[in-house]
Amino acid sequence: MLQQFNLLMDYIETHLTEDISREEITKIVGLSDYHFKRMFSYLAGMSLSEYIKNRRLSVANAELINGARVTDVAYKYRYQSVEGFSRAFREWNGFLPSEVVKNKIQKSFPKFTFFIDIRGGKSMEFKIEKKEQFNIVGVSKRVPIQFEGVNNAIVELAQTITEQQRKEMHQLADLYPHYVLNVSYNFDDGYLEEKGYLTHMIGFATTKENLYADLEQITVEESLWAIFPNEGPFPQTLQETTARIYSEWLPSSDYELVDLPGISFSKHNGQSENVYSEIWVPVKKK
Repeated sequence: MLQQFNLLMDYIETHLTEDISREEITKIVGLSDYHFKRMFSYLAGMSLSEYIKNRRLSVANAELINGARVTDVAYKYRYQSVEGFSRAFREWNGFLPSEVVKNKIQKSFPKFTFFIDIRGGKSMEFKIEKKEQFNIVGVSKRVPIQFEGVNNAIVELAQTITEQQRKEMHQLADLYPHYVLNVSYNFDDGYLEEKGYLTHMIGFATTKENLYADLEQITVEESLWAIFPNEGPFPQTLQETTARIYSEWLPSSDYELVDLPGISFSKHNGQSENVYSEIWVPVKKK
């Protein structure tokens, strides 16, 4: 996977003055939009669109110092107007392009190179488990993609669940963990978008077919799953474990992602200090 990411960095570097092709990105990294965005964000510490913007402005900075005209540089690096370029440049550099030209102010943002960095020797507990096809029944809605903090849209979804729906879900639930699952799928396309939405379902795993009109059902195909138990303050521990899965475990493992829903559950005990959770990541052998 790190090799694909480095190939992507090479591709971006040779296309900074052109539109970045989503199809080419897909071909290079071989991941769904959501999994790629998530993995890149955890590895790089920023979104892909932010990385591309920073690289373009860094190269533009060098060209301005070497005597290029502000107007030429603005349109060369895909800005629709000189005003838009100047605003973005000042936010990034702290100075207007004209000030950089006059005073030769240099700021750079180097091209990324990805490699495995082993830190601290902190181990991750996980197991690989094959699961037969199963269903998830529950309620769902489109929510903003959010990797950190409490997603208020998901909280609002949980608050809409009626007692009748809870009773029906419990009647259908017949698979581990016999506990509420959080399931994410149907992610918006577009690698370069800062924002997007996904469908989030709150429900239970079951072998049964849903017969209730007020519940929805999705079918999860047979797959291997990497399962990561974790325990600690919620939601910080859950989110930190997710970040480590994508930034540390996946790049160095013998597995790659499968385009199936992401699943997790947490056993809330009335407090948030020591919550047990599991993260299920669909994978296959490389």
